[in-house]
Amino acid sequence: MKCVVTGGNVKVLGKAVHSLSRIGDELYLEPLEDGLSLRTVNSSRSAYACFLFAPLFFQLYQVATPGQDTLRCKILMKSFLSVFRSLVMLEKTVEKCCISMNDRNSRLVVQLHCKYGVRKTHNLSFQDCESLQAVFDPASCPYVLRAPAKVLGEAVLPFPLALAEVTLGIGRGRRVILRSYQEEETDSTTKAMVTEMSIGEEDFQQLQAREGVAITFCLKEFRGFLSFAESANLSLSIHFDAPGRPAIFAIKDSLLDGHFVLATLLEPSPNSQGLCSPELHQPAPQLQAHSTPNLDDFANDDIDSYMIAMETTVGSESSRTLPPISLSPGLQPPSNSEEEDEAEPELSTVPGTPPPKKFRSLFFGSILAPAHSPLGPSPVLAEDSEGEG
Repeated sequence: MKCVVTGGNVKVLGKAVHSLSRIGDELYLEPLEDGLSLRTVNSSRSAYACFLFAPLFFQLYQVATPGQDTLRCKILMKSFLSVFRSLVMLEKTVEKCCISMNDRNSRLVVQLHCKYGVRKTHNLSFQDCESLQAVFDPASCPYVLRAPAKVLGEAVLPFPLALAEVTLGIGRGRRVILRSYQEEETDSTTKAMVTEMSIGEEDFQQLQAREGVAITFCLKEFRGFLSFAESANLSLSIHFDAPGRPAIFAIKDSLLDGHFVLATLLEPSPNSQGLCSPELHQPAPQLQAHSTPNLDDFANDDIDSYMIAMETTVGSESSRTLPPISLSPGLQPPSNSEEEDEAEPELSTVPGTPPPKKFRSLFFGSILAPAHSPLGPSPVLAEDSEGEG
């Protein structure tokens, strides 16, 4: 594989790497016929990110050099990020960036051609790996918001940098509300500051959601993706469903596609109750399909469709097989409804988040298909980490 990036696209590539570094510790690089794919997933399997750079993004793009098989590799995020650490330097001094794979000594070579004939060469060790791929369908989400990234960027600007989660919902008058998430267990004697931003419907290019819906997700990852979209002057689309279902953040351009898939908080935020009028809290039969799921209704949801598995590519696309998932003792499939209710709090707690918060991992649900059951389409596929094997 060999590709050459020139001009302002070098900074765009660097910004994409910075955004991915907010998600995972490993970067999966895979050259495809339709472009170069950069992917990552976090350790708790609750966030997945992918950028696909089209061949037109590069001055030169070769999937494989003559006599070389197509390679896919996994490298440490810190190693690759160090090459693009300074975005100011990339913009002012770097004229061209060459990326190539040396399969003989397992090295990813990144060479920066700077002004005055200076060349900086980075030899990064990598590991051969399977394809990391999350299969998801934004069209299946009933709610869609789309607005210029600048609008959303200004909306999240007032929130403290230390804020972990934010609640996004539709309030009265179809205004989009962004509110800092507050835990129910917070000591009542402590007066925590609650920040709320309201955006009018006229500022959105598309607003397809009913009043009263709300989801809570991690702000750090959202900020990283938003920063990239804002620097590229692109519109950002948010596709989401009921709380506990993954939210999909997407950008699209003629030269690149970007997708961030984030888990949402299973239990609705207590502050989200004020987003809608009292009438909207009354039972509505027509809206039951997209209403907030109860904790006792896990047996009826389809979160198992977002399970994680390794996508092994053998030969053609039709020959892909999915090995069974190796689960830790706390993630064993329940045998009956009573055990399911008892195991649910443990299943809903994602490592890396504070204990009181229950995030439904977009890869592990309360219902896991038996190993002997026929395999159907799995909307989320990714590689098991070495620690889970």
